[in-house]
Amino acid sequence: MSKQTIGIDNQLYDYLLSVSLREAEVLRQLREETNLHIHKTMQIAPEQGQFMALLVQLLGATKTLDIGVFTGYSALCVALALPPDGKVIACDVNEEYTRVAQRYWQAGGVANKIDLKLAPALQTLEQLLASGQAETFDFAFIDADKPNYQQYYEKSLQLIRPGGLIAIDNVLWSGRVANPHDPDEDTQAIRTFNEKLYQDERVAISLVPIADGLTLALKKVCN
Repeated sequence: MSKQTIGIDNQLYDYLLSVSLREAEVLRQLREETNLHIHKTMQIAPEQGQFMALLVQLLGATKTLDIGVFTGYSALCVALALPPDGKVIACDVNEEYTRVAQRYWQAGGVANKIDLKLAPALQTLEQLLASGQAETFDFAFIDADKPNYQQYYEKSLQLIRPGGLIAIDNVLWSGRVANPHDPDEDTQAIRTFNEKLYQDERVAISLVPIADGLTLALKKVCN
């Protein structure tokens, strides 16, 4: 038995999927189409999508944020897990990518649950705060441009209710964050974000080594 997280080779990964992944057909089709995309590595792994759907169900969530839509897999996972009156506010700037997303949201029967905001995400988050929606969201998923991670997180923390959860993607960044001398801007942005979040006493955290690394930040309930 290992005292640390085990490495996963292709054989073990295939086994993991074979005994765990319960992927809806519409999700599988979306994932396979996106796998042909030039930026296919931007799509989350299916086991991560299933994990987030489980978190949403555990929270009893009805109102969520999706910051960085791409072709819509994460929003679709969450929307399928929400109750009929659930809502996902989905933030992105790319009309071409999100057209694919909208097609699959419609096919999955959840288009009515997803409100797509085609605008810079910070602008959308600021508008939500200005309209009195602070502390009304149950869950947020951040998977957008890395230099803005800290700002997305701060806005999300204001929008999430006490006891709500923020999930931040790519926090292990293919292992590059472990190298303090890596000059890449995104790598440095994620390293800085990880270090700041580690010091943030407003949340309880756990970095889960699933896919490219997913940090969970639970907003504390003030006594």
